Amino acid sequence: MIGDRVGTITNARVGGAGRELLPTEGPVDVFLFGGVIADIAPAGVLRPRGEVLDADGAWLIPGLWDHHVHVLQWALIAQRQALGRAESAAHAARLVAAAPVLADGRRVGTGFRDALWSDPPSLAVLDAATGDVPTYLISADVHSVWLNTSALRREGHEPDGIGILREGPAFEISRRLNDVDPVLGDQLVAEMARDAASRGVVGLVDLDMAWNESAWERRLNGGFDSLQVEFGIYPEFLERAIVEGLRTGDAARGAASSLARVGSLKVITDGSLGTRTAACSHAYPGDPRDHGVLAVAPEALLELMTAATGGGLACAIHAIGDIANSYALDAYATTGAVGTIEHAQLVAHADIPRFGRLGIGASVQPEHAVDDRDLTDTIWAQQTALPYPLRGLADTGANLLFGSDAPVSPLDPWAAMAAAVFRTRDGRPAWRPDQGVDAATALAASTHGGSTSGTLIEPGAGADLALCERDPLAATEPELRAMRVSATLLAGRVTHLI
Repeated sequence: MIGDRVGTITNARVGGAGRELLPTEGPVDVFLFGGVIADIAPAGVLRPRGEVLDADGAWLIPGLWDHHVHVLQWALIAQRQALGRAESAAHAARLVAAAPVLADGRRVGTGFRDALWSDPPSLAVLDAATGDVPTYLISADVHSVWLNTSALRREGHEPDGIGILREGPAFEISRRLNDVDPVLGDQLVAEMARDAASRGVVGLVDLDMAWNESAWERRLNGGFDSLQVEFGIYPEFLERAIVEGLRTGDAARGAASSLARVGSLKVITDGSLGTRTAACSHAYPGDPRDHGVLAVAPEALLELMTAATGGGLACAIHAIGDIANSYALDAYATTGAVGTIEHAQLVAHADIPRFGRLGIGASVQPEHAVDDRDLTDTIWAQQTALPYPLRGLADTGANLLFGSDAPVSPLDPWAAMAAAVFRTRDGRPAWRPDQGVDAATALAASTHGGSTSGTLIEPGAGADLALCERDPLAATEPELRAMRVSATLLAGRVTHLI
């Protein structure tokens, strides 16, 4: 039935926005036509039409979106050694030494978190474990890369005794590592998309650091049809995008379908918490002069956003520290640009209501709060701004848009919802539970429109839908994380079925 268009979903219970509008609390039949919901009726009242999908009492929800993914880099995880469990630099070096050597002669690991290691990374430790094979360890936040001597020389860097590259140089290494054979890359992206569909995902925002239109044109022309995609444009490609007339919402040119569309200008204005480079008002421990890295000056940000807005492009501004968030909000207020702030991990109390007032979406990754709780309580202990302020943003009218930032966190909207509602994982006490949101807000934030305009299940709405085993509005934290999705539909077409 994969690929078939469904005419009727029978025996479904409606979860999420729209359930309160139904004339019954019992099971319903949902009739689809032309990619939209045509009618909803109590189960068995009307004769089914077309291909029938029996929900068997499962909960019908709007199809889910991940609003921040680095698609190719996430897909390439399948080839890379996981380093998330590394407890020290020496442990990480041993783990990556066990990674297979790839066809290009490199060995690659990903996901290490070194901020709380007792032993600092060094070339001596890494070289002793990895030898002459060029070896690369990408941090969990992707803002730093640890290379052995062979890798440094291969990439044109002189060994410095440590081997850590941060921010711009680290991103350049990631670009090079992502430059794989398109046949292999597209195969891995297709596998990633099938996995996403199995979780109820119907769309994502792709923020790979590349000219993404050509990649998605190639994938769609090669038969990709599992997800909708909105792809970002980085500053180095902004002039080209404007000259060629790309505007937010346009379909990728030359593609076999309109599943991939132009998204926003993506600007990375500061660093990250894990790499200790997010631009903050108070200094990091150990150096009173270290306030992080402001990668784009406020004046340059204004120029970029003004140009994008004049060219018909929305903006997606990476801002993690409170200083970076303040500058990003100032730029939106000055330019009149539309779009989002990506991450918004540390926000000054006075800035929180500005998101809602300016109509700027907060594109946030709730799992990061759980991942970073110990770092926040140590590295950011002296900061006075509010970390991971989901409830604060929601209560002041901001539109929350949930994502994963995969590969930083796995592409799993159920994990994001669990983290947003319960602010915990693995049985630990909830971290800053006052900043958790209710389940309805979390579910809406995981749809295309976001928390203030989440997708409704009602006649006339698009038939981007998923069937899950439990009511997401009543599920516990473990139940959300383990949510089983039995079917996913994209415009009424089945993309996943068990």
